[in-house]
Amino acid sequence: MRGTRAAPCRPWPRPTLALLPLLVLLFHRTRPQGSPGPLQCYGVGPFGDLNCSWETLRDLGAPSTLYLQSQKYHSNRTWTVTVPFGQSWVTIPREQLTTSDELLVWGAEAGRPLWPPVFVNLETRMKPEAPRLDPDVYFSEDEPLEATVQWTPPVWPPDKVLVCQFYYRRCQEMAWTLLEPELKSIPLTSIDIQDLELATGYEVFGHCRMEKEEELWGEWSPILSFQTLPSAPKDVWISGNLCGTQGGQKSLLLWKAPGHCVQVSYRVWFQVNGQELIPEETPCCSYSIPTQAEWAAVSAINATSWEPLTNLSLVCLGPGSAPHGVVVSSIAGSTELLVTWQQGSGEPQEHVVDWARDGDRLEDLSWVRLPPGNLSALLPGNFKEGVPYRITVTAVFSGGMYPAASVWSFREELAPLAGPAPWRLQDGPPGTPAIAWGEVPRHQLRGHLTHYTLCTQSGTRPSVCMNVSGSTQNITLPNLPWGPCELWVMASTIAGQGPPGPRLRLHLPDNTLKLKILPGIFFLWGLFLIGCGVSLATSRRHLGAPARHHAEVGTVENPYFTVARRKCGQIFGLQGKPSQIFRAKCVACGFYLNKSITKMKTP
Repeated sequence: MRGTRAAPCRPWPRPTLALLPLLVLLFHRTRPQGSPGPLQCYGVGPFGDLNCSWETLRDLGAPSTLYLQSQKYHSNRTWTVTVPFGQSWVTIPREQLTTSDELLVWGAEAGRPLWPPVFVNLETRMKPEAPRLDPDVYFSEDEPLEATVQWTPPVWPPDKVLVCQFYYRRCQEMAWTLLEPELKSIPLTSIDIQDLELATGYEVFGHCRMEKEEELWGEWSPILSFQTLPSAPKDVWISGNLCGTQGGQKSLLLWKAPGHCVQVSYRVWFQVNGQELIPEETPCCSYSIPTQAEWAAVSAINATSWEPLTNLSLVCLGPGSAPHGVVVSSIAGSTELLVTWQQGSGEPQEHVVDWARDGDRLEDLSWVRLPPGNLSALLPGNFKEGVPYRITVTAVFSGGMYPAASVWSFREELAPLAGPAPWRLQDGPPGTPAIAWGEVPRHQLRGHLTHYTLCTQSGTRPSVCMNVSGSTQNITLPNLPWGPCELWVMASTIAGQGPPGPRLRLHLPDNTLKLKILPGIFFLWGLFLIGCGVSLATSRRHLGAPARHHAEVGTVENPYFTVARRKCGQIFGLQGKPSQIFRAKCVACGFYLNKSITKMKTP
């Protein structure tokens, strides 16, 4: 590694040279070139500086001086290099060394050697720079898919051979795979990677070494990322209301993404009423299905010549072909769900089980395909407690499909998080409140509803609760006491009862008030009628003889009788009625007029 340049080398004092045989005997032997140890030295490239680095050992300490002794051209000549305090490497400039020389290097502290000397051959002990990978990758035109990567070795003398290793892996995988065999800079050959998958991302990189230095590898090259040729999606499915089994939802054609490291554009075909629509280009991984579409096909843009289209029949067959008896159950100690069903009529090519969490978008559907004869599926994934999942099983035939009715299921049911909101309907009969309430949203219910609990509280009285069937959402309450009243509803699952919903406040009138007022009304009415009778009796007493003083030439109505008639007519509504009816009604008042009430002659 490169670091701070060391101070110029100084020859070692001659008296110290006499200690060299003792030093060699002390270390028993010199460490072979490239062997692991605290001290390592190598040249940077063919003409670079000499780098020496070491690991500090607690029991030996750190060196303050590095010694270099020539073994080839300057026999027994030694140089010293001062090591800056706290530093674990030094760099000796190339111009201070002799090309192809052989050195013996060791470190010392206060003249005391710390490690065995290291033998360094400057002609071979060199670490190459990183190779360069060409970003243009070429692929085979036939199966199996192969990739070819061109590369350039680091700058090196032409008479010296480099050995290079290259590794590759799929995108986002951890392990690297070594490409066999190792490549040499002379002769230079390309990097061939075999048995690759379409529409997949890969990474490759490598490093080199001198042919005679098996352990001294050079710098790693930058990682080259590439993706193989696009391909049509292998797994296409539908999401939504294709066969009218899920309400008024639209339908989407879905396919699975090739991977996070790959960008692919697609082309989608549809056939509607026997005519093929113009294909549309779209990104991954969904497209809206037009109404009355009979089949769909998807291909990748710039795909290989041997890659076929992926098609799917969208014809909805008869309900008899749909699976039935769908049952979803949880597995103890697992986050997965087990789905079982019974086969409908016919022999399907496969069954598809899809699922989505309540509230998810149509694009967020997951699905698995099952071979014919397989009537159960273990759904992978981390299904959460109290979360509702819609699960649908579909039978797929060569000429179409039909799904079973969707099933809502829970890995584990929990008590509801909220209660329903009540409201008041029109009273029936008057004064008897009718109450209704809404459903608890499925994600707040967190299980299958078993029943509701309706509670009322009037004034300071204790609350009174009653259970109501889960299929009921309205009720009439005939026996509530009059006055202020509060009402609330709670929902329950098999896991327990949820909290109360919003409270509804009522004020009920006193239903006995009419019974208390009616006797008084009848009493007043009787007094009025008695007063009417007394008034008519008084008028009759005044009628007598004066009524006969009218002349025979004409008929004059008694004025007192006219007043009596008007009053009685106002009571019974008899103005303008015949005299016989008037007389009959006056008898009801306690009076009888034995004379004609139409005319009266004067005596």
